[in-house]
Amino acid sequence: MVDPTGVERVLAPEDIIVSKTDPKGHLTYVNDTFIDISGYGDAELIGKPHNVIRHPEMPRAIFRLLWDTIKERQEIFAYVVNLSADGSHYWVLAHVTPSLDQRGTVIGYHSNRRSPSRAALREIIPLYAQLLREEKSHPNARAATDASSALLERILADRGQTYDEFVWELISQGEAAA
Repeated sequence: MVDPTGVERVLAPEDIIVSKTDPKGHLTYVNDTFIDISGYGDAELIGKPHNVIRHPEMPRAIFRLLWDTIKERQEIFAYVVNLSADGSHYWVLAHVTPSLDQRGTVIGYHSNRRSPSRAALREIIPLYAQLLREEKSHPNARAATDASSALLERILADRGQTYDEFVWELISQGEAAA
């Protein structure tokens, strides 16, 4: 387990992280940008669970939402903070899609990740901190995930938005500010 250092690495606007996984989330492909920013070698990544780069400050509720969405054969855009091998972190706007064979069977997942706007992160970071505080107030991972998922649903309902609508609003605001 890597300990976070608090040092942030930032993707260049033109950088795209690409990865592919099998249906269980084990990495089958990573591009050079993924290798560079994660600090892991190709051999350290291929065959490993994608969550090898999971940052402990990433709310479980967001991962539940992500997995629930892609298991339903839907795409999702989500803001994610990842942890590099050296303990530094980096934020991404992830676009995750299921990969299907000719019969429509899910054979894996594909993710492209770009640098998010700082404006989006000013909204996401406090939201994720709120979800994490909720998670930490529960005795186990399942209860924590259930509670933070319910909190996320309430926050989004108060906004009158789905997570997708919330993310697209942040993307649009970021583009307008650029």
